[in-house]
Amino acid sequence: MKKVLIVDDSIAVARQLEKIVVSTGEFEAVGHAKNGAEAIKMNQTLKPDIVCMDMNMPVMDGLTALRTLMAMDPKAKVVMVTSLGGVGDKFAEALRLGAKTVISKPFEAEGVLKTLRNI
Repeated sequence: MKKVLIVDDSIAVARQLEKIVVSTGEFEAVGHAKNGAEAIKMNQTLKPDIVCMDMNMPVMDGLTALRTLMAMDPKAKVVMVTSLGGVGDKFAEALRLGAKTVISKPFEAEGVLKTLRNI
């Protein structure tokens, strides 16, 4: 079972994503961080297989956290989450920084699961 860390400042969004992630029994949600700074700390202690990280958060945004995570662990598997409909520049920057892919809100359960299975 793959361990997933969910990073989103919205508890409602994090719960929705967690529900999708654990629905098939293939993945386990090991934690929920509310910003990029928490995500970096939790990534070190929880050692998730996949990090699902929102792009826009207070304290430290997702791209800054992604940059830090990839510097600390170049093998980290990070999926960026955005409600921006994959706005070109940020989408491209996330991939350039090492994100595996970008998923959009609102979530489509089958699409999220397919993405996580392919990582």
